Amino acid sequence: MQINTTPLNGVLVLTPARFGDTRGFFSESWNRARMAEAGLDIDFVQDNHSLSTDKGTVRGLHFQTPPHAQDKLVRCGRGALWDVAVDIRAGSPTYGQWFGIELSAQNGRQLLVPAGFAHGFVTLKPDTEIIYKCSDYYAPDCDRALAHDDPEIDIDWGVSRAKRILSDKDAKAPTLAELDTPFTWEADQ
Repeated sequence: MQINTTPLNGVLVLTPARFGDTRGFFSESWNRARMAEAGLDIDFVQDNHSLSTDKGTVRGLHFQTPPHAQDKLVRCGRGALWDVAVDIRAGSPTYGQWFGIELSAQNGRQLLVPAGFAHGFVTLKPDTEIIYKCSDYYAPDCDRALAHDDPEIDIDWGVSRAKRILSDKDAKAPTLAELDTPFTWEADQ
């Protein structure tokens, strides 16, 4: 497993080794013992799997508040997506900044999005499947969203605003300026 840092402290790109032949490939997408050896001792308790049928579907930016804040390990099972994490930790030197990366079934990359970051993606191909692990259970009373098109964050989604497919929840999400973030940056993070 290759682990790369990003400009956002704590957000990591994990690329599992793939072993292939004419039949396809095998890849170990998560191994708790190996990840703990690398300093990633996360107790994932829930796996989620979603399908977006149309290219240009935006989901996010989502996060859960404490006491049910979640670390997420995101990968693409089919198709391709542009995956984004936004720092929403008050006082962080990178507060309001984002990092994006293409995740696809072909490249096998995964994005680790820790608690304290909002997460979202846009599909780059029809029938794209996203699979992600969470370190806490879904808690509707802690579920929050941040505007994916906030000009203060200025995410380049690669799809015009007019062609984005959104849920009502995501279309009405507050901006960063309106967000009362429950997360605080700590210097040792």
